[in-house]
Amino acid sequence: MKMIVGLGNPGSKYAKTKHNIGFMTIDALAKRLDITLTKHEFDALTGTGLVDGEKVMLVKPLTFMNDSGRAVGQLKAFYRFEQDEIMVIQDDMDMAMGRLRLRPKGSAGGHNGIKSIINVLGTAEFQRAKIGIQHPAKQKVVDWVLTPFTADDQIAIANGIDKAQDALIDWIHGMSFGQLMNQYN
Repeated sequence: MKMIVGLGNPGSKYAKTKHNIGFMTIDALAKRLDITLTKHEFDALTGTGLVDGEKVMLVKPLTFMNDSGRAVGQLKAFYRFEQDEIMVIQDDMDMAMGRLRLRPKGSAGGHNGIKSIINVLGTAEFQRAKIGIQHPAKQKVVDWVLTPFTADDQIAIANGIDKAQDALIDWIHGMSFGQLMNQYN
């Protein structure tokens, strides 16, 4: 079984903001895999399905970004996920708009959602799919991540989400993380 967690903030106010790229990717992946997220459990919205015989759980924490670890930790404990069965989708300001980078582990890098997950799991050893949202030129970081993408950014973001979906599907089908990084980074 694999758990794919998209980070974001719940509510329509945040739906199209840069910080919600994880939620956007989960929504696109759910549509592509025909998995519906309807179950409210452990401070998250989840949906589970079979993909070529592999059970997959898609997760959108409903705790707000800074407390995402609570939902991830509860789901991991209840369903007994191993560390290598967890993938977290996050935004990354240190990368160009829409760029995908897969990482097997690492620090929070200033990302409060990742910091929360590290604190709850007690380790930074979980896989990540990072999608670039670029660093703000003259805006405060909090204002940048909580604003929608511009029309100019839409193509890059759509391409990043599509590439992330392809990588996640390859991961579900059993491609090793090293192979994923070689193919998609």
